[in-house]
This record gives sequence, C-alpha cells and structure tokens, in this order.
Amino acid sequence: MSVVVVVGAGPRTSGILERLGANAPELFDGPLEVHLVDPFAAGAGRVWRHEQSPLLRMNSMAEDVTVFTDDSVACEGPIRPGPSLAEWARSCLSGVDLDPAVRAELEAMGPTTFPSRRVQSAYLRWFHARAVSWLPEGSSVTEHATKVVRITGSAQVRQRVWLADRAEPLVADVVLLVLGHLDTVVAPEHRELADYAAAHGLTYLPPDYTADTDLSAVRAGEDVVVRGLGLAFVDLAVLLGEGRGGRFERVDGVLRYVPSGREPRLHVGSRRGTPYHSKTGYRLRGAPPEPPRFFRAADLLARPGELDFRRDVWPLMAKEIAYGHYRELFTAHPSRVRATWEEFSARFAELDWYGDGMRALEDATVPADEDRIDFERLDRPIDGVEFPTSEEFQEFLRAHVIADVARRSDSAFSADLGAFLALLGVYGQFAVLSAAGRLRGEGGWWHGFFSSIASGPPPDRLEELLALSRAGVVRFLGANTWVRAEGGVFLAGSASVPSHVVRATGLIEARLPEHTLSLTADPLLRSLAASGDVSDVDGMVLVDAADSRIVDVTGTPHARRFAVGPYTTSKAYAAFARPGTNAPNFRQNDEVARAVLRFLAAAADGAGESVA
Repeated sequence: MSVVVVVGAGPRTSGILERLGANAPELFDGPLEVHLVDPFAAGAGRVWRHEQSPLLRMNSMAEDVTVFTDDSVACEGPIRPGPSLAEWARSCLSGVDLDPAVRAELEAMGPTTFPSRRVQSAYLRWFHARAVSWLPEGSSVTEHATKVVRITGSAQVRQRVWLADRAEPLVADVVLLVLGHLDTVVAPEHRELADYAAAHGLTYLPPDYTADTDLSAVRAGEDVVVRGLGLAFVDLAVLLGEGRGGRFERVDGVLRYVPSGREPRLHVGSRRGTPYHSKTGYRLRGAPPEPPRFFRAADLLARPGELDFRRDVWPLMAKEIAYGHYRELFTAHPSRVRATWEEFSARFAELDWYGDGMRALEDATVPADEDRIDFERLDRPIDGVEFPTSEEFQEFLRAHVIADVARRSDSAFSADLGAFLALLGVYGQFAVLSAAGRLRGEGGWWHGFFSSIASGPPPDRLEELLALSRAGVVRFLGANTWVRAEGGVFLAGSASVPSHVVRATGLIEARLPEHTLSLTADPLLRSLAASGDVSDVDGMVLVDAADSRIVDVTGTPHARRFAVGPYTTSKAYAAFARPGTNAPNFRQNDEVARAVLRFLAAAADGAGESVA
C-alpha cells in the first residue's frame, strides 16, 4: 500500500485529502495509507480549533465560506461541489455531533451572519470526515498528535519521517508539508523590548496569535500601547474587554460599553492609523463580476526578465480592481454616471490606470468624488491630517469609522463590493505571479493592503470598537505611530497628534509573527534548512511553481516532498474560500494531489521505486 505522510492536519490538509479522493479514480488504482502529524485535532487544526473563546468570530459571512470546489475553479481534476457554511447549517446537521452551544448558534444563524470560530471549527471537522471517507476504498488515515522533527531520504528512496515522541520513523512514499501558520523564535528587536520590559517591571507581548496569547500579564487599569489595528487587535479588544466581564448595551439607539473594571487602557496605532475597513453587508446589484481582464499572471510571465512590482505589476492590479468597482457603479447605479457602461469600459480599456487620460475619463463620467476609487487614499486614509489635541483626534477617528461602517452597510455604494470581488480575482493571479519567483520590490505591501480592504471585521465589531473608545478603554494614537523604550516606560505618539505622547507600562504587538526560515521555531523546517534540503527565498521555502515540490539548495525539486502554505513561495493563504471565486488554494490543492497520485502510480509500477 502506498504511504503518504502529511505534516499538518488543518483544513488545508482536508482540502488536499478531498482532492486525492476526487482524482484517484483517474490517476491511481489502489488504497492509500495516510498519516497526519499535528499536535492539534485534524480538520480544524490550530487556528480553527474548538478550544478557544466563543467570543472570537470569523470575518466572513456564512454564505461566503466554502471548502468545496465549484464550477468557477479552473483545475484538471473533477469538480465536487458541496454546501457552503450557511447551506451546511441549514440542511446538513442531522446526525452531526456538536457542542450544544455551537448547535444553538448554528440553528440561529442566517446566510449573512458572521459566525463564531467554533462554528467554523465544526464545519471544518465535518468536511474533514467526509474527505477521509472519500479516499480510495481500503484506505486508512492515522493521526499522530505530535510534531515531525526531521525527514531523511533521497528522491530515489522512500522517506523516513521522524516524530518527536517515538524512536522509529514513519516510512513514506511521499511527504507533504501543510504547516499553515507557524511560530517563530523571538526576533532581536522584540527580544530587546522584552528584556527592557523585564528590567523595568513592564508588560511586553511580542507578535503572536491572539487566541493563543496569555493576556493575564496585562493588568487592569494600566496604560498599554498596542501596535496594529488589524484583526489581531480586534481579537485583543474583545478578549480584554468583553472577555474580562464587560458588556455592551444599547441606549437610545447607541451602543454603549459597560466596563467591568478589569480592563486596561489600550492606546492603539499603526502605519495607517485606522482600523481595517468594515465588511460589506449587501450583495451586488449590477452585472456579475468577470474573470481578470487586465491583470493576468500568464501575460506578465510571458515578458522576459524580472518584474518590478510598482512599475510592471501594481498599475495593472489597480486597473483590474478599478474595473470591478466601475462595472458595478455603471451597471447598478446608472443615474450617478454620465456615460453607458459600454462607452466607459471601451475607453477605460485603452488607458493606463495612472495616466492623465484615466483621470480625465473619471472627471467626465463620474461626477461624485465618493463614487471614484482612490487607492492611495484607501491605503493611507488619514495621512497629512493633524490635530492639536488627542481628544479632537478621537472624535475625528470615531467619525471616520462611523462613516466607513455606514458606507459598507449601504447598497448605494455597492461599487465597493465590485472592487472587493475584483480584488479577490487579483489576489489569485498575484499568487501565481509570486510563485514564479520573478517579482521584485513588493516587500509585503500588497498583502497588508489587501487585508485592510478585504479582511476587515464585521460592522458590529467596529460598532463595539466605537463603544470601547467612548468608554475610554480604547484610545486611538493615529497614523505613523512611533514607540520608544525610554525612561523606564514605553512612550508612544503619532504624526496625527504631534504634541500628544503616551507614557505606558505595557506594549503589545497586535500582529502575527513574521515567519521566515531564519526565524522559524518549527523543528522540521530548521532541520531541512540546516541540511540544505530547502532553499531560502526571501525567508520562504522555495517550491516548484508547477506542483509545489520542495526545491533544495542545488535547485533540484525533490520528487517525494511537497509543501503548501504561507511559508512557501507558492503562497495561497486560505484553507477555504468564497464560493464562485476560482480560489487559488483550491487550484493548488488539485495540482498537488494530482502530482502526488501520478508519482505514486509510477512508483507502484516500478518506475524508480526502491526502499532504503
């Protein structure tokens, strides 16, 4: 029986198992012996495990979450559709073993609900069980609640996979690394801050997964600077507010926060200085979205040489996103424009996004500034804005958030959703382009910008943030926030209120650790790097763009080793996706599964198989 060892057993692994089962009838005749190695339970994995606060929620609506391929997915393997999270909750719960609180939430959930992560955990565990059952007849799946510490074996022999808790290795025909988000050793800059905090009796929490962070060190009433206004901060505010016994109540239509007295005071800032944009609460009203037209990875890769992000790539990405924005504006709200969609789109196609001709086209056809898309303003919405006092800035920032929530809740601005859907298409194309290894000068900006637009919190979370602000639990610092360890405290301020400086006894880095090979805490990746079995490209594991085989330091892909996930050059972050978006992770799952099955079929036929 062919043996496959998968390192990591989260939802991405479930997706690959499903693709192995879907493609096996065509490519491989026989059962599989699968071993899943992960300290966390299979299916949900670490991030989506049931054992986390029920207060933590997804930032996607239930109808926008699926683990199944659909007709939009461009892959060689068969399409096997299945229920979205919303559809599963409505029709597939019979016989499913569920925590009573989770079942009650599912029964009350609607398609546009933003569910708890524990609800998503249940959906993922259900899908995992289905994926296992769809493997070829006679297959077995064994779970090992531990870590892999090293792998040995050349490409010509079966691999030995050494686990942390046993002396004898697993012997595998193929090994897949599906590691998801990974821990890192503390970076030097964070070690210095931790040492400073320890020397002066302060609190310092380095970048971490908020759900895993021990927040007991954060004392009630203390002033704490928080760097980061993304989803990690939203989780932090939930856990340090409502998670410590505070509660929200609505008074005369306004949400108020009633403190428990156990909260710290959070002084929060970032480069942008504003929270991520709210998720939209409506559907498209105009023409359905189109596949990418202007930004296509294949077109760019047909050019010779390296590709500069700002010169060659971003202008096409911006044009593609703007096209989605204006397609919805012109087809859903024709009274607000001065041309037909056919007239506008024909001229739009001829112009460069950053050219004077494009600005002239917008001026002539889109009279209202609020209906135009401005990427620089989206990226840095309060740059150049200064206030003499922090109190005035608090009022300004609260008004900014209120306006954002109102816009994202009003279908009159459904062009924003058109831009969002185009953004998803661009994201998939960018993953392909990035995997080719020819992109230069991006520096991580794109993922941050994408997240601020597409991965924001539900609108009610921002309403809660406003209530925390009015209650004094949260104070906004502003844009271009700076922090200094000085005088036995942490000092912080921003360009938005130059005269205002906070003196704090705590500092929290509200963001995920930046994983690189040089800083990885994962024993397997450290071992592979030390032995030259992986290549380091800008801190990531180099994989073959065609099938995600691991490439060693000589530039040779290993026939029996594959890797997928955000730590690789073939980035595809998500384990699930929005239906109908040709999700890159689904396409990659299919590519990897087919490559694995082809190799196993050849090995079973005696093509180069040997045992060491």
